[in-house]
Amino acid sequence: MSKIAYAALSAADVNREFDAVSKLYEGLKAKNLKLDMSRGKPSKAQLDMTSDMLTTLSDPAQCLSDGLDVRNYGELAGIPAAKKLFAEILGCRPEECYVGGNASLTLMYDLISKAFTHGLKNSDTPWCKLDKVKFLCPAPGYDRHFRITESFGCELITVPMTAEGPDMDFVEEQVKDPAVKGIWCVPKYSNPDGIIYSAETIRRFAELKPAAKDFALMWDNAYCVHEFTGDYVPFPDIISLCREAGNPDMVYEFASTSKITFPGAGISVMAASEENIAYLLKLIGVQSISCDKVNQLRHVLYLKDMEGTLALMKKHAAIMGPKFLCVLDMLDAEIAPLGIAEWQRPTGGYFVSVNTAKGLAKRTLELCREAGVVMTSAGATFPYGVDPEDRNIRIAPSLPPVEELKAAMEVFCVSLRLAALEQMLAK
Repeated sequence: MSKIAYAALSAADVNREFDAVSKLYEGLKAKNLKLDMSRGKPSKAQLDMTSDMLTTLSDPAQCLSDGLDVRNYGELAGIPAAKKLFAEILGCRPEECYVGGNASLTLMYDLISKAFTHGLKNSDTPWCKLDKVKFLCPAPGYDRHFRITESFGCELITVPMTAEGPDMDFVEEQVKDPAVKGIWCVPKYSNPDGIIYSAETIRRFAELKPAAKDFALMWDNAYCVHEFTGDYVPFPDIISLCREAGNPDMVYEFASTSKITFPGAGISVMAASEENIAYLLKLIGVQSISCDKVNQLRHVLYLKDMEGTLALMKKHAAIMGPKFLCVLDMLDAEIAPLGIAEWQRPTGGYFVSVNTAKGLAKRTLELCREAGVVMTSAGATFPYGVDPEDRNIRIAPSLPPVEELKAAMEVFCVSLRLAALEQMLAK
């Protein structure tokens, strides 16, 4: 098969290449693979590695934390030790933390829900009473973020992504509209590009002057300690930066242990100004007495502190690193010479973002699916599930073992080649 740019091939070469790639693709289909790379799930090896946490609590005497019996009612905002742990990880203050259950996504949904039903601390009226609510969505981005605001009827506005994060000129212009009530952000190892927001981008976020006084900066710091190559990269505390910039109530920061311990049995956090937390606790207290404090204590005893958390993340990196290297090596070897796609080279997070030539993403993933490899749907990384150029593909390398990942990437590379050749022949 060709190792030169497809654009340089003659018509006869394109036909020969199409025949060769088609034959290879049919051979891959005949293997009857069943590989799922649709979500960023930790692998069994990662789950097994942290399973000793299950025995952290074995004696009733251990269930006391700061004089509190975690088995009983109370401590709506989370046990002090868990708030202290998250505060150290995020760089904020313990009193700025609300510790929840296993999913930070639940906290995000609940915040938007409360904005619609009751309004946020600085709202003049609940959002449900407004004629229109708009939300900014940097794309490519996290599909579940977009679906939350879409489910409440928000108008989603696509924000272009740059190498330094969202296009801040665009953001600053959009927030002049009082109907624009918030923006979704994954500031470190963004989903799916793996971009780390620059210091300048973060400063401009902290200093935003939205027309809506209840504007919500939804700061999903999901990958705050998730390096898979090299050492931990310190990251600015957005809570203090917003406070110093005169926007103390604008930001709501989220994180969890979903990709540190167990995705299905972790703990999560929402960090915000003390005033925001106090306001929200009045509403949360109607629906809940507390989250699982036993699990909060289990995590505190297991992770201990930031140092202990980073030591565990190094073990995750030893598993994750080779998988990302496998993906990037295969893209470099099989796709780079052809000029039919480009991709990010993340050093942390959970995804590799590939941008094909225009119009190839859907067909590539359709061919992958027919050959037994399931990936995130084309368009999922854009608002309403529509990628206007049909280019972006999110690869999630974490779940399969390296040998299965190699097989999946072979299918992906051949499928992308075939999609590109089909497009050329159609023209």
